[in-house]
Amino acid sequence: MPHESGAHNRRSRSHSSPLSLVAAATGRKPSRRPVWFMRQAGRSLPEYRAIRADHGMLEACFDPAMVCEITLQPVRRHDVDAAILFSDIVVPLRAAGIDLDIVAGTGPVIARPVRTTGDVAALPRLEPAGVGAIGKAVELILAELAERTALIGFAGAPFTLASYLIEGGPSRTYTHTKALMYGDPVTWNALMGHLADITIEFLRVQLDAGVDAVQLFDSWAGQLSPADYRHYVAPHSARVFAEIADYGVPRIHFGVGTGELLPAMTEVGPDVIGVDWRVPLDEAVRRVGPGKAVQGNLDPTVLFAGSDVIEREVRRVVDDGDRAIAAGAVGHIFNLGHGVLPTTDPDTLTRTVELIHSADLP
Repeated sequence: MPHESGAHNRRSRSHSSPLSLVAAATGRKPSRRPVWFMRQAGRSLPEYRAIRADHGMLEACFDPAMVCEITLQPVRRHDVDAAILFSDIVVPLRAAGIDLDIVAGTGPVIARPVRTTGDVAALPRLEPAGVGAIGKAVELILAELAERTALIGFAGAPFTLASYLIEGGPSRTYTHTKALMYGDPVTWNALMGHLADITIEFLRVQLDAGVDAVQLFDSWAGQLSPADYRHYVAPHSARVFAEIADYGVPRIHFGVGTGELLPAMTEVGPDVIGVDWRVPLDEAVRRVGPGKAVQGNLDPTVLFAGSDVIEREVRRVVDDGDRAIAAGAVGHIFNLGHGVLPTTDPDTLTRTVELIHSADLP
């Protein structure tokens, strides 16, 4: 799907000063150390559980007013520096017409897994109108957000979307995915190219509506070796990043268990590389080189260990972030090394944000 630079009609907010998250992502000094949490809008919040009590996940994801409310809940409660659009990585697949559901306690389940050349050829394409509700939700959120709070859009990366489609749902071994990847690279690349098209279209809808940054989640890329990632995955993720580059907003890339992949994941073109808790931030910079911002990377389970441990570990991550900047990172965005766990005490998250904001800037 070629996209001519400058052809989009992007809505944007006017800001009296740069957003802290955008500043940290682009090498400017933020007004305070920016922090947000993956899965901050979700099951850890009683107000989220209340609004979801009578609504299915996909129903909520396609209701602009509900998306707006759920997205804003953690901003109101925690004073984080960014909201992330409430959605799910399979939303664009559902919007394109793929038969799937999100099953409580399991995750996305695909009615007819994609495993052959014919299956790939039969996949529908995503039309912008199919995710018009998501663009409307972005507009509603931006109308409500405070001037200092960024809105992050997001999408799943082609490899992670492919793994769900091929496996039929979550997997521990990714047997079918890797079998297709190794055994039929022509069909594999056709599928990945199709999913890259869907991802690009989904991100463009969010970007045209005015999001301030985007994050591409390649949640399951950590299942791959660096060589396999570069050969089978990187070209498709690189195309996603390249085709949204002209929007000029920070592009964040994140995967779980990807310490060995950090150099390769950075090569595909993000401005910010997300780091899980397994690799210190300053070590991550040594692996990827200077010139990128880093995001992360408090272990989510630390939030259950008591206030003294939380304060110690927050300080450690802050110090790692400062060392990362000294080593050549253009900035540090504080986050967890993965998502907020469902049983996390919301008050603990609020106090953690206060700790982070009280830390001196480098």
